[in-house]
Amino acid sequence: MSGKPGMLLVVNRSAGTAEDERVEAAVAGLRAGADVAVAATADAGDLDEALGAHPGRRVVVLGGDGSVHAVVAALDRAGRLSPDEPVGIIACGTGNDLARTLGLPLDPADGAAAVLAGVPRRLDLLRDDAGAVVVNAVHAGVGAEAAAEAHRLKQRLGAAAYPVGAAIAGLGDTGWPLRVEVDGQVAVHEGEGWAADGEQPVLMVGVCNGATIGGGTALAPDARPDDGLADVVVCAATGPVARAAYAAALTAGRHVDRPDVLVLRGREVRISGGPVPVDADGELGEVQDAGGWRLAHHAWSVLVPR
Repeated sequence: MSGKPGMLLVVNRSAGTAEDERVEAAVAGLRAGADVAVAATADAGDLDEALGAHPGRRVVVLGGDGSVHAVVAALDRAGRLSPDEPVGIIACGTGNDLARTLGLPLDPADGAAAVLAGVPRRLDLLRDDAGAVVVNAVHAGVGAEAAAEAHRLKQRLGAAAYPVGAAIAGLGDTGWPLRVEVDGQVAVHEGEGWAADGEQPVLMVGVCNGATIGGGTALAPDARPDDGLADVVVCAATGPVARAAYAAALTAGRHVDRPDVLVLRGREVRISGGPVPVDADGELGEVQDAGGWRLAHHAWSVLVPR
């Protein structure tokens, strides 16, 4: 290794970014100030092997939210996830929601320069009941259905897959009978469509560390990924007219003012009454009966522009 700092650039081979000009731009940019090794990975096993082969290098992710999630999870498995070992992110995905929240460049060359000149910013993350990490957001209900549709369409539509997926999901979903608790308190609202005991059909629940989902949609516009609290957005707009109105308000950034939307903040969130589909940083799954997430304050750090 030269006298330059060592960096490991992790590229998600399965996401289609391993062999294009964006990788070349990122590598060239990083090599202006670092000794760079490149690892093209396709799964968790590849990631674990790459981290094990380069224990002394700073990890830099080239990719989107799913790639960042995968690398953070691998660092966690390896016992290397620490606020004292900042991760570099060069945004190169379809959504790039965490990068948007952190003010990171969305161009690979600019992103590489920002990594070289960046300063560490300590960030929170969420852990589910099994200990798995979430860096940006959990979306249960129609948001997870929309993510599944978007995943199916992403190769053909790119970033447009997110709004199209949301429209498809919104046409069919009529809600799930859920109970949402934040720091042990049941989410209850006096507005129209809300049951007094907190058990009602819910269109979606967002548990947000970052502000945006789906490539820039500000589901939790006031969320900060370093304030020690998750922003929880619960929507009970389950009728056809209400669903359409909610979608329009979300696009316009006015959904939090609707009477069928409740915004809470806390460190621990539980959902019960499933099964309900769940999207955690792009990882699709399901809460069968009950599930929860707890916020870990300043559990890791990212290099951000000065």
